[in-house]
Amino acid sequence: MPSFGWLITLSVVVLLGSVVYQNPQPLIKPITNSLAYKVFEQLFESTHCYVTVKTNSAGLPQAECFSVADGKFRRVFLDETSYDIVKERRKGHVIPGLWDGHGHLSQFGESLDSVDLFGTKSMDEVKKRLVEYKAGHEEAGTSEQWLRGVGWDQANFKGKWPVAKDLEIDGHFKDLYIMLDRVDVHCIWVSEKVLSLLPSPLPEVPGGEIVAKGVFCDNAMDIVMKYYPKPSKERRTKWIQDAMFELNKHGIVGMHDAGVFPSELKLYEELSTSDAWTVRVYAMAECETRNTFCAEDVTKISTPDGNFHMQSVKLFADGALGSWGSAMIEPYSDKKSSSGTLLVNATTLSKITHDWAHAGYQVNIHAIGDLAARLAIDAFEEALKTLCPGSTLRECQAKHRFRIEHAQIIHPGDQQRMKEMGIVPSIQPTHATSDMHYAETKLGKRRTSEEAYRMRSLLPLKPVFGSDFPVEPVDVFEGIYAAVTRRSPKTGLDGDGKTKGWYDDETVTLEDALEGFTVNPAYAAFLEGKAGVIEEGAYADWIVLDEPLETLDTESLRSVKVKETWVGGKLVYRRAGPMEAPW
Repeated sequence: MPSFGWLITLSVVVLLGSVVYQNPQPLIKPITNSLAYKVFEQLFESTHCYVTVKTNSAGLPQAECFSVADGKFRRVFLDETSYDIVKERRKGHVIPGLWDGHGHLSQFGESLDSVDLFGTKSMDEVKKRLVEYKAGHEEAGTSEQWLRGVGWDQANFKGKWPVAKDLEIDGHFKDLYIMLDRVDVHCIWVSEKVLSLLPSPLPEVPGGEIVAKGVFCDNAMDIVMKYYPKPSKERRTKWIQDAMFELNKHGIVGMHDAGVFPSELKLYEELSTSDAWTVRVYAMAECETRNTFCAEDVTKISTPDGNFHMQSVKLFADGALGSWGSAMIEPYSDKKSSSGTLLVNATTLSKITHDWAHAGYQVNIHAIGDLAARLAIDAFEEALKTLCPGSTLRECQAKHRFRIEHAQIIHPGDQQRMKEMGIVPSIQPTHATSDMHYAETKLGKRRTSEEAYRMRSLLPLKPVFGSDFPVEPVDVFEGIYAAVTRRSPKTGLDGDGKTKGWYDDETVTLEDALEGFTVNPAYAAFLEGKAGVIEEGAYADWIVLDEPLETLDTESLRSVKVKETWVGGKLVYRRAGPMEAPW
């Protein structure tokens, strides 16, 4: 039995620890070397030391150690008192946890449970993958669970759009419900069995196009989606958990979910309280009916632990470049009859932007073509003029942080307007390297050189970098490589098959790229000082690498593998191998 003296001592230590924990600054100097403080530190803090710690903090850019308490960084410091032998035993190099500024969590999880059609070069290869997938998924293709896939591109079918009958691979496939997303997820290709569910004749949908029998693009996809069987809560939960594991594996501790329906928001809020929720999510609400005002169906959310935030909405101005859906000021160079597709007219876009902004939400508009970008900027400007009477547009924008999602093709005059107002560009670096083989064909030399895939030009606006997963791979280091080199992370080559870099005047530095995946997403989500940094009071999120990024040669960036990922001070991923202590 312990003595009363021992109990009194322990009580004093706990009481002192509690006082210091709540308000450490007045007492920190006189007691940091005391026995009581050291006991408190063991009770309330965990300390982690590594070879190097890159903090992203101006106060202490490089450190060696930090302590964690209650899921946040408590202290960050250079460990000048450690013995050399202790320092030599430390393993790994730390940077702040990475954020993907534009992705789709649930859709990514679903893609992991679907046919992977990315990289298919022919119709025969698509059919081969469908057959292989079906052999291992007996339930796929039923009326309750359609066979799903993503990644096809008509450019690989000799330039011809596929049709529904192409999916009747054999007698068995003839009876299957199949829905496959194009590589940019702006078109779907469905089987005859799915077509049999749809009304006849098929309705015309503003902002959408049926480009072939069985292929529906942009708003026309809604015709099919009305009949798509909703997945169960259990399946959706598994998709989210599978997606989060993959994100953690690549060092991602947080992401901006670019379009979450109200029903999904409720599931996110519920799941965010569980230990299985290992990625911080900043969600953009998307109404069940696209480009509408549905404030009665959503609620702003910010959980105390920082796991889930929602105070923004996603609107859609146009489609995607690869399917000639981006809305352009001038016609496409390779399709003079088309200038793309506006999914909403200018008047409606401005009104919806105004309504959401005045309801207190950040507005983020998908705008890939230069006409869509112009209309998005117009809508933002009109909203800002009414939101902050007496303030400049830039001052008002600093409060509301409106964003252009993709910020992909922007007229030089509108680039200048963005800079004057401070509009936040959300950019996916790997889109440039994926599209570089056909972008100039569609846009022409002048538009490509002046307008398309700007990165360095937009650095003053603190661009948010992301991948748009599952459209592109989730690997952040591929995105960093693409931004730094303007070359394909898969081949190391530019659009000409060389190593110069595609329009290499738009490359950014490694430091710029890291900011695009850390502090800039934090700012664009109103989380500055909380995410993307290792400093006192910020979320205790960090990743461990084998070598410092700045010491690697450029080509090595595209193959970096994460050693460990920590979220809220908890280890959520460790690369397979011997267990090692950080010391």
